[in-house]
Amino acid sequence: MNCIPDSRCAYLAMKLVYEQFSGSKFDEPPPKNGKGKVKAIHYIQSFDPKDDITPELAHKIGRTFARKAFGDNCQIVIATHVDKKHIHNHFIINVYGIDGRKFNDNLTTRKNLREISDRVCLAFGIKPIEPKQGVSNIDHSEWEHKQRGTSWKEKIRSEIDRLILRVKNVDELLAELEYLGYTVKRGKYISIKAPDQQRAVRLKTLGEDYTVEQLASRILWRDVGAGFNDLCEKSALRDKYSETVSGIQRVAENHPSLEQLGNLLTVINRDRLQSIGEVEGKIRTLEYELEKTRREVNTMETKCNLLKNLEAQAEEYFALMDKPTLTAEEQLRVNMYQEALTQQNINSHSDYDYLKKVISEMEQKAEPVKAYYNKCATLLKEYSDVADTYNEISQGDYISKLIEQQRKKGEPQPRPRR
Repeated sequence: MNCIPDSRCAYLAMKLVYEQFSGSKFDEPPPKNGKGKVKAIHYIQSFDPKDDITPELAHKIGRTFARKAFGDNCQIVIATHVDKKHIHNHFIINVYGIDGRKFNDNLTTRKNLREISDRVCLAFGIKPIEPKQGVSNIDHSEWEHKQRGTSWKEKIRSEIDRLILRVKNVDELLAELEYLGYTVKRGKYISIKAPDQQRAVRLKTLGEDYTVEQLASRILWRDVGAGFNDLCEKSALRDKYSETVSGIQRVAENHPSLEQLGNLLTVINRDRLQSIGEVEGKIRTLEYELEKTRREVNTMETKCNLLKNLEAQAEEYFALMDKPTLTAEEQLRVNMYQEALTQQNINSHSDYDYLKKVISEMEQKAEPVKAYYNKCATLLKEYSDVADTYNEISQGDYISKLIEQQRKKGEPQPRPRR
């Protein structure tokens, strides 16, 4: 991940990122006294020989685990070994991600990674190692229902997992659940009740992957893990970028354009982009989604602003009505507000409270839509940069042009590699 599947290229990519954020040399010798700086972390994911899993499946599980555990900004080399009785994956992780964040290994980290690994294995039909006696992530009643296949939470999770493969956003997911007979309660927290279920359950109690934020993210990135393609597959787009990065490194290892190209190459690897035609197609789709979502957000905000204006009038109206006496100006304001509020069927404090509830629900409903809009905007910017830079690279001697542009700006010239 975020590395070309070649040992030399992976080394150079990790070296570039480490030196960018650590302020130290990647290949500096260890100190004579004390411990040296940690530059990479090594983890191993092993499988029981009884599982009889293929090397291909083990590697696929390893890549899915790595993306889920470390995100899209980490640099990771994954190797699947079959030299033992048990197949196992090796992970070499750069301590610095391409966003500059540092990854620290400790007992808590390892516990969380173990849990993620178990969940990923389970998703691929591989039974994880049983937890130690007395340790449980669910209450006993829920565990018993799960064992018998009668858990309401498990049923709702399974339904969501099935629907999430074909819906476009969280609202559509909830609408599909309602169509299937589920009761959905929208409010500060979204709750769901299956047919014949006695009590509704909040989404967040289904697990960390079922919060509104995570559901929106899963819908947008639902191809992660499912249908996962190897970065070893032929990609003309990635090859063109990799060739350019290597060319600049040979001429000027510290050229400022390396970071930009490295970030764009990360986007290509992350989203497994195969050709410029695919990128342009995604750009058109994102432009459509962005415009559609922008209109949806604007409509929501317009309605919300109107209701908030009404809320402000109602607040002042009832505050004035509670006063024992009113001035002539205050009485005039009461008459004005009363006319507007009556038209909107707001005649009492309970009506006013209901209005505030409607506004709160509308704001919560708008949050995932706004998050989706921001995600689309970010992707559109990334894909547009990939396409524009690819077109520049394809027009001619891109590397020489970069060097010449830097010379004309009067910037210090990077020293050639020896």
